[in-house]
Amino acid sequence: QVQLVESGGGLVQAGGSLRLSCAASGRTFSPYVMGWFRQAPGKEREFVAAIKWRDNYAYRADSVKGRFTISRDNAKNTVYLQMNSLKPEDTAVYYCAAGDHSGNYYYRELYPYWGQGTQVTVAS
Repeated sequence: QVQLVESGGGLVQAGGSLRLSCAASGRTFSPYVMGWFRQAPGKEREFVAAIKWRDNYAYRADSVKGRFTISRDNAKNTVYLQMNSLKPEDTAVYYCAAGDHSGNYYYRELYPYWGQGTQVTVAS
């Protein structure tokens, strides 16, 4: 069983930065891809970014390109989301997810494992 625990959320002013972390554990943890999604109140959960565990190839949603960076530390089984130039519309619960095979990384259905989420609030 894979367990994902997010941290690093909080309240920040517009234009500020936060770094989210997602620590993964499990007896045989070896993901193919790890991703970040977010869900604002009354909206669908949407893709933010993903990174392939072996080759470090990253994907990002158009809405966060140039502002958010996804990275991972294989030794620590941890994935990060560095968020800069935050906007009020980035306010959401951010979820970490892990997938064990290739596919369309933008689709949440690819990811069987999810964390409980961390709240990010950007004040204007």
